[in-house]
Amino acid sequence: MEKLNLHSPDFTQENIVKLAELFPNCVTETREADGTLKQAIDFDQLRQELSTSVVEGSQERYQLNWPGKREALLTANAPIAKTLRPCREESVDFDSTQNLFIEGDNLDALKLLQETYLGKVKMIYIDPPYNTGNDFIYEDDFAEDTASYMQRSNQKDYEGNRLVANNESNGRFHSDWLSMMYPRLKLARNLLRDDGIFFLNIGEEEISNSEKILNEVFGDANKISIISRIAKSASDSGKFFAPSMDYILCYAKEIFSANGFSDKVKEELFKKIERSGPRKGEKYRDDVALYQSSLTLERSKNARYFIECPDGSMCIPPEGKRWRVIESSYFDFKNNDMIVFKETKSSPLLDKNGNSSKWNLYTKSYLKDREEKGARPRNYIDNCINRKGADLIKKIGIPFDFSKPIELMKYLTEIIGVEDGDIIMDLFAGSASTAHSVMALNAEDGGQRKFIMVQLPEACDEKSEAYKAGYKTIAEIGKERIRRAGNKIKAENASKEGIANLDIGFRVLKIDSSNMKDIYYTPDAVQQDHLFDQVDNIREGRSAEDLLFQVLLDWGVDLTLPITQETIASKTVLFVDGNALAACFDADIDEAFVKELAARHPLRVVFRDDGFASDSVKINIEQIFKLISPTTEIKVI
Repeated sequence: MEKLNLHSPDFTQENIVKLAELFPNCVTETREADGTLKQAIDFDQLRQELSTSVVEGSQERYQLNWPGKREALLTANAPIAKTLRPCREESVDFDSTQNLFIEGDNLDALKLLQETYLGKVKMIYIDPPYNTGNDFIYEDDFAEDTASYMQRSNQKDYEGNRLVANNESNGRFHSDWLSMMYPRLKLARNLLRDDGIFFLNIGEEEISNSEKILNEVFGDANKISIISRIAKSASDSGKFFAPSMDYILCYAKEIFSANGFSDKVKEELFKKIERSGPRKGEKYRDDVALYQSSLTLERSKNARYFIECPDGSMCIPPEGKRWRVIESSYFDFKNNDMIVFKETKSSPLLDKNGNSSKWNLYTKSYLKDREEKGARPRNYIDNCINRKGADLIKKIGIPFDFSKPIELMKYLTEIIGVEDGDIIMDLFAGSASTAHSVMALNAEDGGQRKFIMVQLPEACDEKSEAYKAGYKTIAEIGKERIRRAGNKIKAENASKEGIANLDIGFRVLKIDSSNMKDIYYTPDAVQQDHLFDQVDNIREGRSAEDLLFQVLLDWGVDLTLPITQETIASKTVLFVDGNALAACFDADIDEAFVKELAARHPLRVVFRDDGFASDSVKINIEQIFKLISPTTEIKVI
């Protein structure tokens, strides 16, 4: 009977397998320190396979490099033996919500979610530390081999002191920041759908490095734009200029077309075009085209001439004004049905006698032509300053000054067309502005977008108003903000049809050490006098639901699926999404119980490896399922 791995994927070994399929002659063996043989890649041979000329030694090439990059790559690829533990008491609508709040290090979270959410996330937004010299970064000290890292990560419980100051006096100031970002970006990209979009919000301190590292991770061909945003209306900081801008780097998982912007955004863009005319009334539109007054202050003498009107009269611009095009171009416009005359009582045009004409002239711009070219949002945002975010979170009773405005997240969500059922992820969730914006947008249009927030339980400054109000960590602020914002949104939209079905809940999952004892991963490390303590391979204090979520992670099952509990033959069974998975972690499993469970025909079933009444029962289980439910997949932990 197959055992579940119960740790995140080992990307190094997976990459070796993929390369072996393409270049089998590049696979070799190396001997580990303990004498065991292990598959490896002959990099000299691989370089030759990928070169059109003889490769001799290293050559200069364009690349981004920094001290610690290799260790950062190791960090991204190395597996961890950790899990996500459900916390019902801090959740809202645990049994029905489609949203997640993961508390813990986002690097661990990304590794744990690789199986379940690989290629499933539509949008990822991150607002990492800007590396100003005064803030903190994640401390990732993994400069060791994978085996040592696996052993250490399993034996060490999750700790909150994952942040360290990164002062400008640090000789590795930029390198440490890049080493922190690199593994997180690589793993985040894996979670995006093929049409997924990634947004990174950053200040001027690391914008150049951010662009370089994103070009490496996503490919520079997948860079969409760098959006400038006014973050502050006033600032008293800065060495030379008072900083008021930050930047949002936008990248696609795969090459992206501007035509992918949503219809709603296109409509808003056309409205802006209408409003941008030099004088009210000089632009209008219908369902077919946009019409713009043909007059301008063009100085060219060739652009002032008489034009024949529909009634045979002639008209010309007044002195000081010209037509938008010269006479030859006018006839091209007319022949292509791009000229429109409108009768009016107050035309700016003159007839042959110098009197006001009764006609006005417009050039026609077909909307279908604009859509084919792609209506593009501006790469400049001036109406989403941070003050709006701080004011909003305080309105719902949480004293916190560092909150992105939900208008910003709503705008980014809308321009890429996030639709019903799509997942939006924020890996540096902070006060959960992204979750707030998703709920607000769903309330506006009846949508069913889902969110995954990830936030480290970073300690609040003891001098801060938030700490004085009882919030010990940033994660606590985020969770409470979602609770209050959800209730407020529902109350404000109570009269809307379907608002009762708005999902304002979230499952809280906390990153912790594995549910399995150390012997499960490193049996050779257990001393003989401790063997009796290791008879049960499950850590003390872990519930059946704890074990279930580790199984869901390993099996790649959606973490928001409904969970029900039933009693069958005096045994407790947890069912996920009806019959998608059945889990029983009780002891003394016998054949009578197994027959009743098999009669339910679950797609998957999992037991404890030491939970069977006898060895014969364990042997017979597979035969029972083959007879009663042959399609059921069986595993043990």
